[in-house]
Amino acid sequence: MCGIVGTISAKNSASAASMATLTKMRDRLSHRGPDAAGEWLESNAGISLGHRRLSILDLSPTGAQPMHSSCNRYVTVFNGEIYNFRNLRDEITHLHPSHVWRGTSDTEVILAGVTYWGVETTLTKVDGMFAIAVWDKLENILYLARDRMGEKPLYYGYVGKQFAFASELKALKVLDGWTNEIDRIALTAYFSYSYVPSPLSIFKGIAKLMPGHFLKIAHADFLAQSKCMHMHIPESIAYWKLDDAIAIGRVHPFVGSEREATDQLEKLLLDTVGKQMVSDVPLGAFLSGGVDSSTVVALMQAQSEPPIQTFTIGFDEADFNEAEHAKAVAAHLGTDHHELYVTPQQAMDVVPLLPTLYDEPFADSSQIPTYLVAQLARTKVTVSLSGDGGDELFCGYNRYTWMNKIWKAMSPIPAPIRQFVGMAASAIPPVVVAKGYGLVKPLLPQGLQFVNPADKWAKTADLIGLQDSAALYKRVVSSWQAPESLVVGGREPLSIFELSEPQSHQLNLGEQMMRFDALTYLPDDILVKVDRASMAVSLESRVPLLDRRVVEFAWHLPMAMKLRGGVSKWILREVLYRHVPRALIERPKMGFGVPIDSWLRGALRPWAEALLDEKLLAQQGYLNVSMIRKVWLEHLSGRRNWQSQLWAVLMFQAWLADQVQHEK
Repeated sequence: MCGIVGTISAKNSASAASMATLTKMRDRLSHRGPDAAGEWLESNAGISLGHRRLSILDLSPTGAQPMHSSCNRYVTVFNGEIYNFRNLRDEITHLHPSHVWRGTSDTEVILAGVTYWGVETTLTKVDGMFAIAVWDKLENILYLARDRMGEKPLYYGYVGKQFAFASELKALKVLDGWTNEIDRIALTAYFSYSYVPSPLSIFKGIAKLMPGHFLKIAHADFLAQSKCMHMHIPESIAYWKLDDAIAIGRVHPFVGSEREATDQLEKLLLDTVGKQMVSDVPLGAFLSGGVDSSTVVALMQAQSEPPIQTFTIGFDEADFNEAEHAKAVAAHLGTDHHELYVTPQQAMDVVPLLPTLYDEPFADSSQIPTYLVAQLARTKVTVSLSGDGGDELFCGYNRYTWMNKIWKAMSPIPAPIRQFVGMAASAIPPVVVAKGYGLVKPLLPQGLQFVNPADKWAKTADLIGLQDSAALYKRVVSSWQAPESLVVGGREPLSIFELSEPQSHQLNLGEQMMRFDALTYLPDDILVKVDRASMAVSLESRVPLLDRRVVEFAWHLPMAMKLRGGVSKWILREVLYRHVPRALIERPKMGFGVPIDSWLRGALRPWAEALLDEKLLAQQGYLNVSMIRKVWLEHLSGRRNWQSQLWAVLMFQAWLADQVQHEK
């Protein structure tokens, strides 16, 4: 795991100044690579590449970057791991027996692949998590590429008179010509989803490379662009599409028995997990005790003679604590288990770090325990496997089940009638709802007894009048429902919900939701959260469930093997139950979160009050002050739980304050 940076500029630029800038960019990412650093600059060609190294494979100098190909035509910087590099190395050796290998790193295999197959073909062959930059010295062309599911980040764009790229935004800010101009379209999207969706970034002129895409920039094209009044960010090219995998899976569905499907998935996962256990440094795994992480740990332990090191975070608040379940799974598997019970103060102490860790506004509150478990793991290991991705592939989120039920009940009712009912229900004051509910609550079954009935009523009324299932899903996954009203001068961009591939309409509602999540929520929220939290403590995190083969196999499986009788991830559970007793796993799904709602009314209230000060908000000029104050006061009163909306505002405000602080 590493951090990469680079620039394209005019030829024969001042090399001493350029090298100093490159070094400064590179060292902004020292947390991603504390073990070593390297740089390469060719002033005559107008190219510079920088690298920070977290040594995982081939710890010797032969694994150092920037690395040049054996033919000396290509030079690369690379962040990530290629899990099938040994197979590719054998293939290259077989096809080209005269090729001389200098070391044992996967980086050298990438360069050899590019030498013999070219960049795009090499990308289709490698399996792993990566962000790669390759400079072709002969053609004066820069290639940038990102892994299929978006595990590793890569930002790029024009800054001043140069094209630049980096693993994190903070590295770009040292460049001459950098401006902190916030993109209000991206900001509007952020308040809808609680993250900035790709390819947008929070700053104008800077983009995120999309998962499964590569970018090709010839120096001649850069020079032509640099003469234009407005430089346009180049468009990337897909070398792999999830929608293609979905289409193939639909045309060629799995036709074997359930046992055969389970056997095949277990075999595939064993191989995938085994490949991701390759490391020259200590390795472990995050363990929550849920289906996904328990499956990964079980398959790791099945292939390891010594106990695998596992890590979990516990909370004294029962509604947020899975540590006891993780401990039971670890005891059954015989892992070397480590747990840390976190106090509210320890968790809240992470809050001031978040703006710097995430570089962009990011409002998934599970960022806090994710950072804490990464910090715990780093005390023992340098690499940790996680169970992320199982929900998106095997229909794991609770919303997949209840949204399907809601839409089946709603859809037969004509839309105008639903809209009228929704408007009428929304018009009932929360205090009336609360009083009415209080009268009938003793007569209701346990499943219909809510702590905050007015909040549930308002959310249900909001959903009733929606036009279609895509609108329903977008509303459920969105934070602020009217972000264009919240952001001054804001405009929400078209999203995947409006820009769906034609074949996606042939999917049932559950499949559509998994597709939406895999293309948006997974790369821009879940994987961002894991990457930044782990890299902040110089820990490499690997995600075996997102191996390309697992993703493609999952889309060959019928929905009945994923969701059955209200039980999510059915086939993944069947694999797990071959290793762990069913009784240790079967319980209601829990999120990986913290009690933000009560913290905002308690210990975090002074911090929040300062960031939500009316004069400050008005002076900044980004947000609708009256909307925010109304929501804040309703939350403090307990009438509504606006934690997700307020956390999004607070994370933006904290990030904005951090930007101002670093400008001084």
